[in-house]
Amino acid sequence: MHGVFMEVFAVGVLITGRAGAGKSGLALELLDRGHRLVADDVVELERDEHGIVLGSCPPLLKDFMAVRDLGVLDVRQIFGDGALAEATRLGLMLELLEDGWSGDALEGTRSRRTILGREFPVVALPARAGNRLALLAEAAVRDVELRRAGYDAPAALAARQARWLRRRREP
Repeated sequence: MHGVFMEVFAVGVLITGRAGAGKSGLALELLDRGHRLVADDVVELERDEHGIVLGSCPPLLKDFMAVRDLGVLDVRQIFGDGALAEATRLGLMLELLEDGWSGDALEGTRSRRTILGREFPVVALPARAGNRLALLAEAAVRDVELRRAGYDAPAALAARQARWLRRRREP
């Protein structure tokens, strides 16, 4: 697949979007924050014998990133060996939107996508100037992990508001 594959908080995150949307820039920010690059531009995805979808980098491209306005960078030379991961398990897709955000204030812009017979959450992020994309990406990863564990922040907020309204109505 086309995109940048990162390991963020031990979760494989596939960053997608149009050319020039900011995928490599976001990857650089995440590397700077201590996360790890698996693959840039071309991500090889395969399903293992347990049904887990793993992503890795083609050997020809290993260690390198192509960054608009900078050219080709050697991630190992710039950030060190710890900035790279051989392969990791796909857990989330982040889609960078150039046209801004059209999501719901409580739910954001979320969907699901099937890859190699497995369904994955997709979170769309607006790639516009001034957005702290790395921070948004980290929050999205943590939120997806909380949802997997059974916690739903919008539902928790709605329940809190309902309790508050009930107490206000009581004499």
